[in-house]
Amino acid sequence: MNINQQSLQLHEKLHGKIEVVSRCALRSKEDLSLLYTPGVARPCREIAEDYDKSFQLTRRGNMVAVITDGSAVLGLGDIGPAAGMPVMEGKCILFKELADVDAFPICIDTKDTDKLVETIALISKSFGGINLEDIAAPRCFEIERRLKERCDIPVFHDDQHGTAIVVAAALLNAIKVTGKKMGTLKIVINGAGAAGSAIANLLLGMKFGNVVLCDRQGIICRGDTNLTPEQERLSWVTNLDCEKGILADAMKGADVFIGVSRPNLVTAEMVSTMNRGIIFALANPEPEIMPDEALKGGAIVVGTGRSDFQNQINNVMVFPGIFKGVLSVQAKEITESMKQKAAYALAELVSEDRLSAECILPSALEPGIANAVAKVVAEEAIAQGIARIKQPHISM
Repeated sequence: MNINQQSLQLHEKLHGKIEVVSRCALRSKEDLSLLYTPGVARPCREIAEDYDKSFQLTRRGNMVAVITDGSAVLGLGDIGPAAGMPVMEGKCILFKELADVDAFPICIDTKDTDKLVETIALISKSFGGINLEDIAAPRCFEIERRLKERCDIPVFHDDQHGTAIVVAAALLNAIKVTGKKMGTLKIVINGAGAAGSAIANLLLGMKFGNVVLCDRQGIICRGDTNLTPEQERLSWVTNLDCEKGILADAMKGADVFIGVSRPNLVTAEMVSTMNRGIIFALANPEPEIMPDEALKGGAIVVGTGRSDFQNQINNVMVFPGIFKGVLSVQAKEITESMKQKAAYALAELVSEDRLSAECILPSALEPGIANAVAKVVAEEAIAQGIARIKQPHISM
């Protein structure tokens, strides 16, 4: 029996992977009076007088909404909100098991951007953070931007920023292994959607070097037509040499290839044209190039999104700690500097004696990852003045 069949049987047995559990017992009339009426009126009044107490007197302070419209679910595409629910439940398990953050799956049955933004904004007072998940580009950019403007809690599209942070962490260590220098790299990113755009933005912000974005039509360059607004913006800060051509042309002389696109797009011959290449082939379940082929082409460091190969580059190392950090200080948003700090913290979890071409990141389920990320995120939120409290209320 393969893993897909086993998973289906497990889901049929469980009837859902998460449940709501009471944090206190209800055994007596006194319990009823304290937990519900009449006693509950007092915390209600406290919150009415001081909005910030809603994070202290309810579970809101440790609750994340995991929200999708089902338009870009894993590698399955637009399968709808109901079919996306198993993924959202799985995400909630990761939040709880890896960071002790409570998460609730919400699948919204609309692809209307205005309705989606309005719905999420209207329910945001129940949560301490919003994790957007599996929403297709380019709509995801506008949805996140508008929600950040409307909500007073962190809004984080994990497909974009979680992926970008773990890629940045992996690249920090990969350049140590290869002896390449920060700021001098030529980085080719294939896939200019949600993940590719976010990776480009973060790597540029961290000053890794010149980023060259590619999509199905080839290299993206300023002046190109039919670009999305985000691609148009990026075209002016990437591809500094104004290269033209297809992916194979972009990879010539490149230091780094990052794939967030489709399987089997890269060959060993293409890798051989790179400058002692670093290959992050992250398409799932089949990468842009298999590790053995990349190594055959002369790659020095190879990572994929899969757990059955060395150097798994997976955003499961990021989002639990990011949210644990912001919730612990009741931060109002997640900033670019917080993402950068998270990337450095994740990279530093690989000690010098462990660091090698086969080990550029910790194992995805290694203990302590979420706490290490949460610590720097919380500290940065306090330093930036966007934290409601100055001491974390979640154990670090």
